[in-house]
Amino acid sequence: MATPKFYRFQLTEGMELQITVSGSSNGLARADFRLKNCNRTWILHWGCIYQGNNSWFVPSEHSSRQGALQSPFVKSGDSYVLILELRDPRVRAIEFVLKDGSHNRWLKLHDGNFRIDIPQIDLQSSRHLIPKNLIDHRAYQIWERKGRPRNSPHEQQQDYEAAVRELQEELAKGMSLDELQNKDTIKDRRPMSNERNQTGYLPPSSYRRKHDVQKWLQKYAEPLNKSGSVSISSLVDLVKRSAENIVSQQSFHVRNHEIVVFQRNIRGDCRLLIATNMRGSTFLHWGVAKSSLREWLIPPPDVVPEKSKMVHGACQTHFTDISSREGSYQFVDINFKRGGFAGIQFVIWSSGSWINNNGSNFSVNMKSSDSGGNINADGKHILKWLLNEIAQREKEAERSLMHRFNIATEFTERCKDEGVWGLISIMVWMRYMATRHLIWNKNYNVKPREISEALERFTNLLERIYLMQPNKREITRLIMALVGRGGQGDVGQRIRDEILDIQRNNDCKTGMMEEWHQKLHNNSSADDVIICEALLNYVRSDFRIDAYWQTLKANGLTKEKLSSYDRPILSEPRFRSDAKEGLIRDLTMYLKTLKAVHSGADLESAVETFLSPSKGHNALTINGLSPKLQDSLSLVKRHIRDENFDPLLEKLLEARIELHPALRAPRTRAKDLIFLDIALESTVRTTIEKRLRSLNFSNPPEIMFFISLVLENLCLSTFNNEEIIYCTKDWHRVSETYRSNDVQWALQTKAVLDRLQLILADNCQNYYRTIQPTAEYLGHSLCIDKHAINVFTEEVIRAGPGAALSTLINRFDPVLRKIANLGCWQIISSADASGFVVCVNELITVQNKIYSKPTVIVANKVSGEEEIPDGVVAVLTPSMPDVLSHVSIRARNSKICFATCFDQHVFWKLKSKEGRAISIHTKSTDLVISDGISSDDFVRIIHITSGPEEYKGKSFCGKYVISLEEFTSERVGSKSCNIKFLRGKVPSWIKIPMSIAVPFGSFESVLSDNANKDVANKIQTLKNAINGGDLTKLKAIQEAILQMTAPMALMNELKNRIRSERMPWFGDEASWNRSWLAIKKVWASKWNERAYLSCKKTKLNHDAVSMAVLIQEAICGDYAFVIHTNNPISGDSSEIYTEIVKGLGETLVGAYPGRAMSFITKKTNLRSPAVITYPSKRIGLYSKPSIIFRSDSNSEDLEGYAGAGLYDSVLMDEANEVVLDYSKERLVTDKAFQVSLFSRIAETGDVIERLYGCPQDIEGVVKDGTVHVVQARPQV
Repeated sequence: MATPKFYRFQLTEGMELQITVSGSSNGLARADFRLKNCNRTWILHWGCIYQGNNSWFVPSEHSSRQGALQSPFVKSGDSYVLILELRDPRVRAIEFVLKDGSHNRWLKLHDGNFRIDIPQIDLQSSRHLIPKNLIDHRAYQIWERKGRPRNSPHEQQQDYEAAVRELQEELAKGMSLDELQNKDTIKDRRPMSNERNQTGYLPPSSYRRKHDVQKWLQKYAEPLNKSGSVSISSLVDLVKRSAENIVSQQSFHVRNHEIVVFQRNIRGDCRLLIATNMRGSTFLHWGVAKSSLREWLIPPPDVVPEKSKMVHGACQTHFTDISSREGSYQFVDINFKRGGFAGIQFVIWSSGSWINNNGSNFSVNMKSSDSGGNINADGKHILKWLLNEIAQREKEAERSLMHRFNIATEFTERCKDEGVWGLISIMVWMRYMATRHLIWNKNYNVKPREISEALERFTNLLERIYLMQPNKREITRLIMALVGRGGQGDVGQRIRDEILDIQRNNDCKTGMMEEWHQKLHNNSSADDVIICEALLNYVRSDFRIDAYWQTLKANGLTKEKLSSYDRPILSEPRFRSDAKEGLIRDLTMYLKTLKAVHSGADLESAVETFLSPSKGHNALTINGLSPKLQDSLSLVKRHIRDENFDPLLEKLLEARIELHPALRAPRTRAKDLIFLDIALESTVRTTIEKRLRSLNFSNPPEIMFFISLVLENLCLSTFNNEEIIYCTKDWHRVSETYRSNDVQWALQTKAVLDRLQLILADNCQNYYRTIQPTAEYLGHSLCIDKHAINVFTEEVIRAGPGAALSTLINRFDPVLRKIANLGCWQIISSADASGFVVCVNELITVQNKIYSKPTVIVANKVSGEEEIPDGVVAVLTPSMPDVLSHVSIRARNSKICFATCFDQHVFWKLKSKEGRAISIHTKSTDLVISDGISSDDFVRIIHITSGPEEYKGKSFCGKYVISLEEFTSERVGSKSCNIKFLRGKVPSWIKIPMSIAVPFGSFESVLSDNANKDVANKIQTLKNAINGGDLTKLKAIQEAILQMTAPMALMNELKNRIRSERMPWFGDEASWNRSWLAIKKVWASKWNERAYLSCKKTKLNHDAVSMAVLIQEAICGDYAFVIHTNNPISGDSSEIYTEIVKGLGETLVGAYPGRAMSFITKKTNLRSPAVITYPSKRIGLYSKPSIIFRSDSNSEDLEGYAGAGLYDSVLMDEANEVVLDYSKERLVTDKAFQVSLFSRIAETGDVIERLYGCPQDIEGVVKDGTVHVVQARPQV
């Protein structure tokens, strides 16, 4: 880069002009002018000086003629500023004078011009300033000139260096970058990809470069966890420990402050608990609302809490401090009794300053938790009051778009604090309008200016919500994408004025043009954009009328629609042939005017609005955005219709990347930035869809690059995008390690795609859960077409950035499976079977059913936690439950065929056989399915006889807590006994955690205590109902158990034993409360539905199940694993099969989505583990040093019934969910580390199997390289 130059000029009246001139980040020159001590606006009158010529020239980006430009200074703080950017490297200097616009006088330098010289950049340093896509095009042309040889990577690099040299030489001769871009683009109009595929040419270097997507991370105040609920912060967790009967909660984050509000129902009274992590003297300044949240009323005296006073129309209440070992916070507790308040508004005074909600009051809706008003008949959340009002006012809204947008503004203002449901309601309404399911105009005339201004008010409100409520940005963008930008002043008026100019200039004042003119004057709409485009295509095609109708039809306009307007269009267009050029010119300009009002998502309109002057400056200047953005937008605008899609996609993405930081913080003209990004995203999507048609899926590098672009676009489009970013980083990693036909590479790549499929499926489910109920309720209220209602959310998803990724994954997955030798099935439980096909959506919905004939269940979804129904001989699904999940183990134990299908076409074909008989034959890695039933398999149905002999409950030993030395089979289950057996027998490098237990009979003893008499009676009543067949009472028993009171002896014994074993326990009341709750949860899990049904299926007496609780130090490890020393998939006893996850093992044994990493080790060669799947688990669980309470029943390892996994294990301290990033995970990327660790784990399994003399199921943890075994049991 050249050294910047600095100039200072002393002017009249004490003014000073400071100028800094430098080379910019992309090889262009930049001059920053600053006028100081100035009290009015001045204008820079300037021109460029080229080498060898002293005349003034206008910069080449505007024209090549001699002349000058005038640019006004803009007020900025105490100074006036102006920035000039020069895109022509031939410019050697700028000469200028200053003009005082208000007094019409000129200011010169000693009767001459001011002059500043442009720093010259040396040729060598210009290399990295030449755009990458320009170098790529030139390298491609050099390769063509050589005859398109099959180049090696080294030869490709030589072409690339030659391209750089050629471009440097042309720049030195005075050509501009724009001229070089135009020159190379004109030369090469063909798609590069097809020729590359035919010749083996790999993507050039810029196509392989990867962006640092970590910089794009966005996490907002209310991120969603795996279940779709709000993640719990440390403050929320802390307050919840002492708060009961919580109905709803709301969180606010302002700078470093967190504020949580819990609405509670205490004996019928409504109470608000407001807590914060602020320090020092703090008080709540608040008022109540009765009919609308916009109200601020003085609270009545009977609800004012202690430590309060009334001031200036509000109440001020001081916060109360509370602290414990876990942390401290301040709170205010307000009892609103049964006063029927709508909510409260408040601000907080703390440490000498007011804390508000980004410029607004904090607002809490106390009626939002009223299920009667917000839950529809199916139990799904909707904002019923708003939807009812929308339906009531639709008759008013259909009068004109002005009415509709004014009503939308009113409703949006009223519901903006109703959570996301209010904006979802507005979005659904606007989408029904945008898709023409609602009337736009009916018996009402309105000026375009009035529509434009109404739209401007609506989008200004959406802009404020976007800036002030980040967690609502996604739904706000969905709304903005459905409407135009609008505008004040003459923006809308130009629609009326310019149509008259077109008619006058081109002699078309009658017929269709006059009909259109009348419509425009009385009710302009987005349809006018389509009509204008149709007219342009008609004129450009030499007045072919079919071009007009084809354009209208492609955009949903028919003759019937045109004739239905209040001012109908009945005629076809007719123009004089000599008016062609004038019509094209005038209609093109008019199209821009129409789009400026009606087309928020139109790229050309958005770019023009963004870059056009506004009060003397453009959005780039006032927002301080990078010049690179302007370059990218200019190139995009110029090449938007090119057929070479990959460079265009890169340039679109570059523009979004440059724009991204500005969208995350409040700025002037933020609305223009939002509409620009929406338009860019829309154009990216349509370009991706076009490129999909020519992709060569047999060429992995091409597909990998293209998926990289799609993923990067998805990162930029997703709010709370942490997991997408981690997947994109991982995708970049596998892209860089590509090796042709490499099995391990294909397995790693497939794991990333599997995880992405889970994310996309989860996002779809979230959309259906949050949007579809509102679409159905409002659609039925407005009498919308049934099909449009049913596909509403589907259409929203298809229009999103994830749809193309789903298509790419589905088409690339078979390629990867072929490379990895996977086939289209993964066998989880190998067994031949014959039966009749029954299709279900979720396996869990039929787990209680009994089938009278052999049945093959084809299930769209299997979580891993279900029971397999009686009579089922096979379960086939596209879901990917862990091989060691509950349902997988049950299938293997019962010799039921269980397999995952990876091919959608195969699965669809299978579903088409519903009701018919099929036979399944399992191979090592595939299934062979044929029609009809094999006679050998027909009789194979699982018959359960009686339960295990001599199975009976256990009695209480008289102690509530026992040490490891006291473990016996009469006191504890096999988990505890096995831990005792292993301790002292395993080598010193295998660690066994310290353990104690609550023995059998303790639950029954506590329940019989007089303090729990009422609970015992309630449980007995509920058990009677269950024995009568009412399984809904199982949950009630679990809840009743949680109400039990502990005997003092149990508490004392537990505290003493934990201290003596030096487990991580504080010993205070809070620790005891959490421990006691964990013990009760383990006891209660005996009555979970899955466990109860398992007992019933195996004829096992549920009352005879006794539950001990194994208490261990929770090893907070780096990894958790499960070993099966006899390969459960193949049945090969010479192989050890292991699955491993990051963090705690609950994500492995529980129903957490995604696959664990798995490997097989031959017992004859423990140092050579073979990885068979790579991880796609989405989250890891991590805990601070704590204690875990494990279920340990007397039914753990009964023959014919495996109780392991049926009952719960509970951490004393809740684990934190962490979104996993595998891009730098050593298990995946470091082969030496992987082999070393996996060999050690396999050796652990081999050692323990030898100790027992039979195959073992072993759970363990790895912490800092050390293996800890937490339980072992015989493998079943």
